[in-house]
Amino acid sequence: MNDFKSVPKKYQPKGFEILHEDLDLIVGNKAPGYLTVSALWNQDDTIHDALNQYVRKGNPKSSKVVFVVHRLDQATTGVLVFAKSEQAMNFLKDNWQTTEKTYLAVVRGQLKQKSGLIESYLTEDEDYVVKSDNSPTGQEEGRLSRTEYEVLAQNEKFSLVKINLLTGRKNQIRVHMADIGNPVVGDGKYGLSDPRHKNLALHSKTLTITHPHSKKRLTFEAQVPSYFQALIDYDYGPLKKYEQFVKPKGGYRPAQKNGPRTNSRPGSKPKR
Repeated sequence: MNDFKSVPKKYQPKGFEILHEDLDLIVGNKAPGYLTVSALWNQDDTIHDALNQYVRKGNPKSSKVVFVVHRLDQATTGVLVFAKSEQAMNFLKDNWQTTEKTYLAVVRGQLKQKSGLIESYLTEDEDYVVKSDNSPTGQEEGRLSRTEYEVLAQNEKFSLVKINLLTGRKNQIRVHMADIGNPVVGDGKYGLSDPRHKNLALHSKTLTITHPHSKKRLTFEAQVPSYFQALIDYDYGPLKKYEQFVKPKGGYRPAQKNGPRTNSRPGSKPKR
């Protein structure tokens, strides 16, 4: 029997569609509006808390927890991975520089260059606003941040951009796109507040990691939210680079015969 399928519906994580689960990982598609972890203004209603309840299956005596590996901004959607043990978490964090992170963003206007690399030093002020600062002080106190981008499609108002996140700083993509004059649609913090576009059009499309147990490279993909389609007409299926590895509506590589959720590790025989 697959233990993961026996979790009652009421403990299924709200705002987090599970794409893959094994003994070491839980990977899912985060919905907009949910914090990854607790903040000063929200201590409980987070994906992390929901997954803790999920792995405990409603047992108040259970000490099971999931471990945070990385984060997505509250308004950002897409692939998010958690570890099911401290050992798995440490492995993923220690090898995070080898992780490949691809985002899709709809930004305002048309970019001057169809592809490029944005580099700056990011600092955060006391109001939690992240800024680019390439001054000597910024270079000393800030963190070097690098964002690679490519325009996939555009219309008169918006551009669809594929982004390779070479470093993973807070609000990095949003700040860098605003820096070049093309803020992400729906970004009232670094761009333009517009009641017609309340959703942040930034999505973690694919994430490639080394599995902490099998050491195989796995690519996970999350389906793009429907509101992207309303902004720009584009085929939001798998990116060409990954289409031979991932399923059209979310999945991972390599595919297993029993589906993406299993109570065994990739490459091992499933438990019965």
